[in-house]
Parts: sequence; structure tokens; C-alpha cells
Amino acid sequence: FSTPLPIVPCCSTAGVAQVFRHYSMGNNNSSDNMASFEPCRTKMEKEGIAPSAISAFESTFKSLVSGNTGIIPESTISPVPELVHTDSISTAPNSALLAETVVLKLNGGLGTGMGLDKAKSLLEVKNGDTFLDLTAKQVMCMREEFGENVKFMLMNSFSTSDDTLEFFQTKYPSLAAEEGLEMLQNKVPKLDATTYAPATCESDSSNEWCPPGHGDLYAALIGSGRLDGLLASGYKYMFVSNSDNLGATLDLKILTHFATVDASFMMECCERTENDKKGGHLAIRDSDKHLILRESAMCADEDEAAFQDITKHRFFNTNNLWIRLDKLKEIVDKFGGFIPLPMILNSKTVDPKDDKSQKVVQLETAMGAAIECFDGASAVIVPRTRFAPVKKCNDLLLLRSDAYVITEDFRPMLNPACGGAAPVVALDSKKYKMVGQLEEATKDGVPSLVNCKRLTIKGVVRMGRSTRFVGDVSITNKSDEAKFISGKIENATLDVSEEVGLGALKPTVVATAPIAGQKPGTSGLRKKTKEFMSENYLNNFVQAVLDAVVAGGTNLSEGTLVVGGDGRYYNDKAIQTIIKMGVANGVKRFWIGENGLLSPPAVSAMIRERGPVWQKAFGAFILTASHNPGGPEEDFGIKYNTQNGGPAPEYLMEATYANTTSIKNYKICSDFPEIDIATPGCTSVAAEDGSSSVVVEVIPSTESHVALLKSIFDFGAIKSLLDREDFSMIYDSMHGVNGPFSKAVFVDELGQPESVLMNHIPKDDFNGGHADPNLTYAKELVAIMGLDKKGNKIDVSGSVPSFGAAADGDGDRNMILGSQFFVTPSDSLAVLVANANCMPFFSTQGGLKAVARSMPTSGAVDLVAKDLNLDFFETPTGWKFFGNLMDSKCIFKGKDYTPFICGEESFGTGSDHVREKDGIWAVLAWLNVLAAQNPDSSKALVTVEDIVRKHWATYGRNYYCRWDFEGMDAVGANAMMDKMRASTEANTGRTVGSYTIATADDFKYVDPVDGSVAQKQGIRFLMSDGSRIIFRLSGTAGSGATVRMYIEQYETEKLGLAVADALKELTTIALSLCDIKTFCGTETPTVIT
Repeated sequence: FSTPLPIVPCCSTAGVAQVFRHYSMGNNNSSDNMASFEPCRTKMEKEGIAPSAISAFESTFKSLVSGNTGIIPESTISPVPELVHTDSISTAPNSALLAETVVLKLNGGLGTGMGLDKAKSLLEVKNGDTFLDLTAKQVMCMREEFGENVKFMLMNSFSTSDDTLEFFQTKYPSLAAEEGLEMLQNKVPKLDATTYAPATCESDSSNEWCPPGHGDLYAALIGSGRLDGLLASGYKYMFVSNSDNLGATLDLKILTHFATVDASFMMECCERTENDKKGGHLAIRDSDKHLILRESAMCADEDEAAFQDITKHRFFNTNNLWIRLDKLKEIVDKFGGFIPLPMILNSKTVDPKDDKSQKVVQLETAMGAAIECFDGASAVIVPRTRFAPVKKCNDLLLLRSDAYVITEDFRPMLNPACGGAAPVVALDSKKYKMVGQLEEATKDGVPSLVNCKRLTIKGVVRMGRSTRFVGDVSITNKSDEAKFISGKIENATLDVSEEVGLGALKPTVVATAPIAGQKPGTSGLRKKTKEFMSENYLNNFVQAVLDAVVAGGTNLSEGTLVVGGDGRYYNDKAIQTIIKMGVANGVKRFWIGENGLLSPPAVSAMIRERGPVWQKAFGAFILTASHNPGGPEEDFGIKYNTQNGGPAPEYLMEATYANTTSIKNYKICSDFPEIDIATPGCTSVAAEDGSSSVVVEVIPSTESHVALLKSIFDFGAIKSLLDREDFSMIYDSMHGVNGPFSKAVFVDELGQPESVLMNHIPKDDFNGGHADPNLTYAKELVAIMGLDKKGNKIDVSGSVPSFGAAADGDGDRNMILGSQFFVTPSDSLAVLVANANCMPFFSTQGGLKAVARSMPTSGAVDLVAKDLNLDFFETPTGWKFFGNLMDSKCIFKGKDYTPFICGEESFGTGSDHVREKDGIWAVLAWLNVLAAQNPDSSKALVTVEDIVRKHWATYGRNYYCRWDFEGMDAVGANAMMDKMRASTEANTGRTVGSYTIATADDFKYVDPVDGSVAQKQGIRFLMSDGSRIIFRLSGTAGSGATVRMYIEQYETEKLGLAVADALKELTTIALSLCDIKTFCGTETPTVIT
């Protein structure tokens, strides 16, 4: 024992009884009135909790019901005399001990007390590194320094395991792959505060459990079998510390001392300072002279002053512990599989987010309390450099500031310029309890504290990189608005209550409540316009997205937020709301499309292409409901795209939805001026206090996108084609956002008369039409092209254009037509892939590398990919799956699949030039193909039909159609899908008509890039001859459900049949297999494509 004080072991049977007798003084309850542990045992056994953990919890439970409050009165203890300081240890370090040593970090805390809902160790500490980053780097540095692969372990909790393992797998895969990296902390039931029965929580059963404190280390080592495993592998020593204490690294000198004095247990202590006075301390129990640990929860209110007297109780437990594993095994065996530890009682509510929920007690134990259980236990004083935890925002601000530096071995160390004493930081405990509150105060940068002695802040303030506190500074703000503290503040007491504030940039926090049904689909959130216009509906969702984006690591004050939409009703007002909310959440720069118009591919191009670099966009809000009708009685939508230009990934949308279910307020700058979005130019709004400014730039909507398209295609060849006397075209924008883009390309760039454009003036209700580019809704164009709504030729009186195309409401879809000839989206994709190398974008990059299609899309492109030896992928519906493949190399460090073409049967086609489907790209791609097929204007025109029929002759024809049943009852539609899903096994091998179902299944996709799994993506009936029948529920409708039925048959000889005739039998079979008449009341589709 490294102190003059003689220590008597506590954990003999008599000793434990004495401890319990001491703890239960004053208890008048008889054993007959004690609550039973059996309900807890039953619950824990049902949950699969290890027997060692159950025994340990039973020990603390019995202590509770016996009347133990866990309180250690000041009158029963004495201060600890001097301890040996590690600086005085002269023993030569023995590196041979490293082979017998394991380092374990406790990583079970969520940091809920600081407002966190994920592993506290994932909180950013300094220079972009989290606690876990620095821990991982410490481990790797330690191994390199000692030349020994020192074993490393984490004890995670059920709340931190997933986040932590994902973090290591992503950033430190070599550590993640090590055997035995994780040991899981146990969980114990919360107890009803009155009856001590296991608590219940109907809204979320996970709330019924809590971590048992870090004293569970011993039960976890035992129950997991790790203790026996480590001993069997020759490990003798364990060094344990908290994950938020980055100063606690393996010190070979201390390890050698621990082994040399042959201690069974050794606690690292520091001398208490004012900053530590509320933490636990070492003491001597007067009744038996045992060294004990008294935590703050064990102190009575009347003893608080003595507890915080740092001159009396001088030493506190750093929670850096050294344990002899063989001695731990002896104690465990002695007490029947656990270590009896003093109880710590915490009063809570069963739902931590609901103060009115059931009152409970949570029983915990502290691992340091085991010091009284080991014969020959000891304690030493260590330098403050070995203790740098973050328990409160005071600590976090100090650690993030220049008062601390990171050493070469990744330890935080007090900056030498501080003169050996850390600044004392006292932030307003009510205003800065949560990390989010601190980050709001320092979003413009962390202030300098290196020359500060004491900083006291009362009220809310804002600080930045320019803020320097020197000497003793006290700041008070009695107003509700956070005031900006700038420049050098030296030895001053300031009251900034009456100082000017942000003015128009002042955020207002508006109370709100969750609104049901805000779960975004693959294309964002779509609802009726009136629902979006209802109180707080849009605001809630925008705040939920912004919070998710920030939680994902994006700094909103850096870069630019893009905002625009398809021009539908409410677009203009929603843009103003998003700007005001963006400003309130820290956005400093916006790019807004002129007149509020931006198509999804234009947004993607703007994010990816527009500069300068320091202004690069970090994301975008796109206000679109795609091809759905617009107007006050119709649909509205909103989606978020990330910094790669593509739709938000699944994890971000899941986080957004979770936020919508728990939102309590949103932030908005109500006084921020309305922006004139009809006129290009910049509006700059500065804060009254000069602390910041916001720039809103209205930019020409077509600028970035058209510039990108000009680099992709041979505009010279396309112009030559368009200028031919025997060539004519018509492009229908259906009064959607594509109108300005079609004019910019075909009139301004390619010199065509405006008459080639149709319905190109955007209208907020799409002129009362349904802006969906298909044979049914683009009926005006279809008639001009000499076709009916089924794609059949009709009699025409005049000439028919050589080429026709249509775009949907938000410009990302396309329909391609030749003269009296309809090109199915599936055939269109296949033809473009087969002819891709005539386009400069592909030819100059060495040719096309990979293609992908959505599962319901026909297999026409599969044949081309096989013929051209291209990588091929079949994905679920949703452009994000294509985006992953495009970004395989640049984001995921995988194989490079670009240049890349992809498409969906729902009239979406595109390439890796952006991360959205791109309607005008597909039109120009077809014109580039036509131009390449018609290099000589003196020869007869090779038409769209010629190209497609030649393709069929080469590859065969995939007869294909899609039936849409729109506005179906969602309950009936889901029941229909569930019935088919349940019958897949029974249908496999079944003969239906002249077909045999080789496989019936529910399509599942394992992403080859990020490993994510998408299930229930559509019911498939795969026939033995290659024919297919597929059913899906679409997620793009604003109301009701859209059932989509896909039918496909492949032919190599009968290439000229009418589609309806070729698919007649399969259609009948499909209607029979789904029984839609029974479930939805109809067999008549709304649209046939």
C-alpha cells in the first residue's frame, strides 16, 4: 500500500455484514416488509442477463430494501493522510509487463446530463477529433512506442454499442477487427420509487432499463467469460479508465510500480481543486479504518460543505484503476460470483424525457468502491495531466479552448502558457447545461482562455475566435437575447444586458409539438399543400432536417445552403420560411434559384459545380412533389440533398423522422427581411452588433446546370441535327420548372426558334394539368406526335415532328417519342447505354464502365451490359441507390464505377454528372445519339424508330408495360401486398397458364458499396422463361396509395407485336395473382405505360 495508512480488508463476510449494518442505520423496516427481488430476477433472466450481474444487482437491491440510502455521513469518516506521488517513484520501467497487461476504456455513457443521445465519446473534443478518435490514436501510438501489441478493450453499454462499433469499423477498421474489442455492460431494471418493483414504460420498453454504473465492470468481466479468458491467455494486469478521460493512458512507470509493490488494486488519485470539489473523494471509515470512496450521491445535504472542503478531503478518485486479475478472480470466487459494492441511489423518471412519467430509482455502483474489497489495495497521487474528463460544459469549453493542447501521443495537456493552473470556468448552469447550448454560444469559434484565470458567465452570450479572456473575467447578461462578446476582455466585470444584439439576425425559439405523419420517403416528404400550410408543419420538418444535418457533423455556418423548387403553389412562401429558419440555425450564405425555380438535377449540379470552394454548398432544400399535381388543393413536397448533390441518405432521413417525433421548438429569425427572389443579385444583412452577416444570393436558375450539360454533349453536332430541314422537334415542359432550362438550352444555346418549346412557362398549378410525362398525362404532346394514350399510331392530317420529348413538374423525368413512335423508358435506357460512347462525357473518360437499373425496370439494359462487358446492378427504386454506386470510389473508397448510366422505368434516366435523374440530360443524350447516327445531312434521316428497331434486332425485345392504380385505399393495398408476400413460397414452382413461376419473392437488396440492406422492395414473380410480373407500392403519391403492376416478356423473334397483345396472358395472370379487385375494388388502372 503506497501510503502510511494501514488498511484493513473490507470484503470478508463479516466485513460485508458490517458495511450493510452501517449503511442501514436508522432503518425501522422489518425483513417481513421488505420488497421481493424475485420480480427483478425473473425480468433479468427473461432478458438473458448474466447470473453474475443478477447477483450483483440483488446485493444492491437488498441494501436498498433494508433501508440503506447509500448516504455516508461526514461524522463517520476521517480524511486520508498523505499518499505517494508517482513523480517520486524511482523504479525503472519494465516493458516485459506489457505482454501481461490489458487496457480497458469504460464507454457506456450517453451523456444525457449534457443533452446527448448517443455515445458521449462521439462528442467532438478538439480539432475535429472525438474522444474515440483520440483514444484510438493513443492506442496505436502506444503500440508503436512500446513495440508491443498491448491488448485494448472497450466496455460499451447497450446504448453505446452500435454507435461505437460503427465508428471503429468506419474509421479504425484494424482495431474493430481485433478479437474481444467489445465487452458489453449489463443493464438492470429501474425500480418503482414506492414499491421497488420493476418499473414499466408502455411508450418505450427500453426505458425500463438503465446501466448499473461502472461498478458493473466486475460483473461484466465475470458474466461475459472475459475474466477467465484473459487469465487463461496470460494477462495479469488491467488498466481501466473512462473514455472521456483522455489523459489516462497506459503509463509504464506506474504499471511497473503497481507490479513491484505487489498491490492487488491501485487507484490513481489527484489532489482536489475548486473545479473538483463536487466530485467524489477518498476517506477513511472510522468504524473499521477501511479506505473507502465517497461519491457525491452518497453525501447528505447537510454535509455538502464538508464534502466540498478541498483542504479536508484532499484526494479524489480519477477512475483510473489498476487491477490484478488473479486477485479479482479470488474475490469473485469467494463471494459466489460477484463483488458486493456500496449502493448509489439516483431518483429519476422512467421516461427521461417525460418529467410526469413514473417516478423510479436507479441503483448503481462505482468501480472505484471496490478498493475496500481487495487485500493489499493501494492508492497513489498522479499529475493532473492524467485527469482531463468532460463532465459538464465547463470542462468541454476548457478542453476545446487553447488552454489545452494535444500532445504528439494524442493526450490533452494543459498549455504551458497557463503557468501550471487551469482556468476556472463557471458557466451559467441553467443556460449551459446542454452541449447544444454551449455549441450555440461558440458556433463562431471557441474563445481564447490560455491567459484566463477565472471566467464566470451568467446569462446567455455568444463568443467567437476573436474573443480573448484574460485574467479574472465576469460577464452578466440579464436579457433574453444572447449578446456577443468580442475582442480582448481583461480583468473585467461586465453587464452586457443593454448592449445591442443581432437585430434582424436574432433567432426566436418557437414552442411546437410533434405532428404525426412526417416520415419522409425515398423522395422526401409529400403531402397536400394545405397540410404544409398549416401551423408549424413546414417549420417542424425543416428544423428536424437541420438538427439531423448538424448531428451528422455539418457546420451550417460554413458553406452555402441552396433553396429552390419546381414552382408549384406555396413554393415562394416556403422559400422565405426556410431562409429565416436557416439564418436562425446558423446558415451564413444562401443560393436561391431565380423566381425560386430549381430542378433537382440543377440543384445537384449547383452543389457539385458552383464555386468558389469556400462557398461550396453543404446541402439543399428542394421544394418539389415531382410529377404530382400542384395547386392549393393538390400536392406539395420537400426533400433535402447533401453535399454530394444527391438525396439525403437513409440514416439522415431516419434521424429527421426521429426528430419530428420529439420536436419541442424550432428556431426562426422572424425579423429577417423578405428576399426578392425574382431578381438576381445579393442581399446582405448584418447583425446590429457587427458579430455576423448573412448573404442571400439569387442566381440564374439555369446557370450551373446548362454549363455542365454543354461540357457533356456535342452541342455542335446536336445543332447540326436540329438545323436539318428534314428534322423537327417539340419539347413539352408541361408548365413545370423545366421551361427556363429548355429555353436556355434550345433557344439560347442551340439557336432554335421558341416554337420548338411547348408549355414552357412555369405555373404554380401546372396550368391545371398533371405534369407527369407519360402517354396519359402528356396527351397534347402525344397527339402531336401521332399517338394515342396506349402508344398506338393514330391518323394525322399534317406532318409529325421527328422528335418529341416531355418533362415532369420538377424536370427530372423524361419521355422520348419519335414520329408516331413511343420509346419505353426501359428501351430508352438500353439504347443510351448501347450508344453512350458517342457522347464526349463518356468517350473522353475511356468509355462507359457501369450501368444500373431499378428492379421494376425491364431487363433490356441487362443484355447490353452483358454484351459490352459492363458492371451491372439491379437496385431498389430510389436514386440514392444509384448515387452510392456513383460515389463508390470518392466517398466509400471502393471500386470506381464511373462513368455510369442508370435509369428507372418511371421515366427517370441519368448519369454520374449529377446525383439526380435528369430529364433534359436524357433529351440531349438522345439528340446526341441521333446526331451521331446522322453525320451526313444529304442522306436520309435515321429516325428514333430506326434506332430502336435496330436495337431490338441486335438484342431482342423486352415487351413491357406498367399499370398504375392511383389513389387506392392504403389499408387494402397493403393487405394485398402482405398476402402476396406471405404466399411467395407457395407460389414458387406453381404453373399459371402457360407459364411456370420459377421464383416468387420479396426483392431484397444488399448494397455492394456500403453494405446497407433494403428489404420489402417489391413482390416478384419470375417465370421460367425470363418473363416477370412485379408489384410495388409507390412512395411518391401525396395521398392514398399507388399500386404499380409491371409485366415483362422477352422475345427474340416476334419483334413487331402490339405490346397489349404480347402481354395479354401475363396481364390476366398478374391480375389473378394480386387479386386487386378484391382488395382495392378495381382492375382498371389509372395509367398504362
